[in-house]
Amino acid sequence: MIRNIDKLLKKKKEKKPTASNNQENSKPKEALSGNLDQDVDTFRSIYQNCSDVVFRSFFISGQKKAMLIYIEGLSDVEGIENFVLLPFMREISPSGSLNEYLEHKMPVSKVKKVNTVAGCIESISNGNPLLLCEGDVNAYSLGLAKREQRSIEEPVAEGGIRGSREGFTESLAIGTSLLRRIIKSPALKMQSMTIGSYSRTNVVLAYIEGVADKTLIEEIMNRLNRIKIDGILESGYIEEMIEDNPYSPFPQIMTTERPDIACSNLLEGRAAILIEGTPFCLIAPISFFSLLQSHEDYYQRFMIGTVIRWLRYLFLGISLLLPSLYVAVLTFHQEMVPAQLLLSMAASREAVPFPAIVEALLMEIAFEALREAGIRLPKQIGSAVSIVGALVIGQAAVQAGLVSAPMVIIVAMTGISSFMVPRYIAGIAIRMLRFPIMLLASTLGLLGIVMGVIAIAIHLCTLRSFGVPYLSPLAPLKARELKDVLWRSPLWMMDTRPHLTGESNVYRQVSGQTPSPKKGDKTE
Repeated sequence: MIRNIDKLLKKKKEKKPTASNNQENSKPKEALSGNLDQDVDTFRSIYQNCSDVVFRSFFISGQKKAMLIYIEGLSDVEGIENFVLLPFMREISPSGSLNEYLEHKMPVSKVKKVNTVAGCIESISNGNPLLLCEGDVNAYSLGLAKREQRSIEEPVAEGGIRGSREGFTESLAIGTSLLRRIIKSPALKMQSMTIGSYSRTNVVLAYIEGVADKTLIEEIMNRLNRIKIDGILESGYIEEMIEDNPYSPFPQIMTTERPDIACSNLLEGRAAILIEGTPFCLIAPISFFSLLQSHEDYYQRFMIGTVIRWLRYLFLGISLLLPSLYVAVLTFHQEMVPAQLLLSMAASREAVPFPAIVEALLMEIAFEALREAGIRLPKQIGSAVSIVGALVIGQAAVQAGLVSAPMVIIVAMTGISSFMVPRYIAGIAIRMLRFPIMLLASTLGLLGIVMGVIAIAIHLCTLRSFGVPYLSPLAPLKARELKDVLWRSPLWMMDTRPHLTGESNVYRQVSGQTPSPKKGDKTE
């Protein structure tokens, strides 16, 4: 009896379909019958209660019955009238066949034969009108898709003084064309796929053949093909599904809206993932130091780029540790503060009823709330709310005796320092880790801060981005690649690419190109 129950349970488990299997099984995969009325009835039942799907019947040369199916708003109606309906409804040519006209004479850039219902649905969903003819077992997908799209503009989140003013848009075709404008070599490969059982989102993986390692591209393709989901609405969906460690606060994939940044990473052997419907491009693999690099580091003089990079590293540490150091010193280590400064801080905190940790948490939370409010509100009032709110609340809190003036200064310096991180996703991770380190500082003092920093360092050492160590090239140490990490070397010195997952095409330029007037060719 027990064995029979176990067998029944096993059969139920085997027959239990998943959501993705249900969606895949629901897709009609049968072939077209060639009977126009029967095929049209099939599509009418599929697109039942879809008022935006147009079924346009007509006769080819007044004899052969045909049906045109397209979605209003996704297809070029003017092109349908001029290049499909008018030529077909007129006299084509009695001597010429329909296939010959479609393949050789029809003024449409793309004409594709489709013989399954699923292929026809995909064509219609992409905006390509579908032509069905009586007695023909093949339908014809016409390349007359047309979608409204915004123009190419400068990225809002990645602005700069020097560099390109072009940014990706939500159109995948524009994104791939922007990459082609910069990298004109046929070695730039783009592999396309569709992800999402309902959204059918187009995704393109771009890389440079001979520069990117083959194992890296295969791993990215495998992770993308493993995604089984109903829809992809933004690049964050894919980022979360293919990263190495989903429980880490640090991003393992970089996002960018700038084509020049994407191309610079492609030239270093990385891969770019472009998604239809979002202007953000995913870059993989990355390291922690690549999140702290800005595109302007390479457009300015190398000395200026090096100094700015050092400032960025300094203020990264300040944004992470400054409130914790203040809390630890006031709570446990007053002897480390000069007497005059200690007396001034004690006088400012005389009327404050809270301990330093509560005071710091109140101000940090209020500052984060103001920052988020400034982002979510309309642009016309967002900046005013964040600036005026910080000034008014800070001044009122000091006068009311809720917080001390030094704490307001500490929080303001911390907020300004966090703006030095060029990548927003990296800045969020630092902002999250600031709070647990503050709690450690309030309980263990400087020892707690050291323990928190060691824990973060250990976590960073264990992270990988598609097999690449997160702290590379510092850990493991690769002295040859430090010329673009601790400082920004001149371009004529960076003759090798960073070591990622392979040693494909290591050298990116000829060595010995130091600028000098003595190296010019002598004219006779």
